[in-house]
Amino acid sequence: MTHPFRSLALAPDTLHNLDRLGYTEMTPIQAASLPLALAGQDVIAQASTGSGKTAAFGLPLVEKLTANFHAVQALVMCPTRELADQVTTEIRRLARATANIKVVTLCGGVALRGQVQSLEHGAHVVVGTPGRIMDHLDRGSLSLQGLKTLVLDEADRMLDMGFIHDVKKVLALVPQDKQSLLFSATFSDEIRELANGLLRN
Repeated sequence: MTHPFRSLALAPDTLHNLDRLGYTEMTPIQAASLPLALAGQDVIAQASTGSGKTAAFGLPLVEKLTANFHAVQALVMCPTRELADQVTTEIRRLARATANIKVVTLCGGVALRGQVQSLEHGAHVVVGTPGRIMDHLDRGSLSLQGLKTLVLDEADRMLDMGFIHDVKKVLALVPQDKQSLLFSATFSDEIRELANGLLRN
């Protein structure tokens, strides 16, 4: 059974952009999670790298963005800088149908000042590692008051790498009425506990 992207409730411009990117058929994880995520539900999904999970959370996130609302509306937390860079690239591609969407990457190993300036110029989407995101929250250079979508990508790796405290600190600072999308390759008790504290609907 095939699952074309055209079967989703997406804007015509978004569908046209997906065609141009060569997205025609959904992968299993996309077919399972996209209808729910696009309907605004919280999603917990088991998905490994290479399964198409970035589009599974990237599309709903992009669909909810308001270009002329200059606040961080989506936050994606990743375990590593490499993954954050990949996710940033993919979200920029998915957001091409909407003009003037800014995606900023916040990871360690890069000077803070440049990141602060990027945030000052306005970002709609922030992708980063938990420690550096927490740095910016502590400094007041990042505000999550306008957040609509929160994504934890490769949540199991974030826990394995000892980021659980930073992740929980960030979660305590996000609005209650946001949508949460959690993606993990494995489901330990710790992940379940994290999901129970995070997911509402």
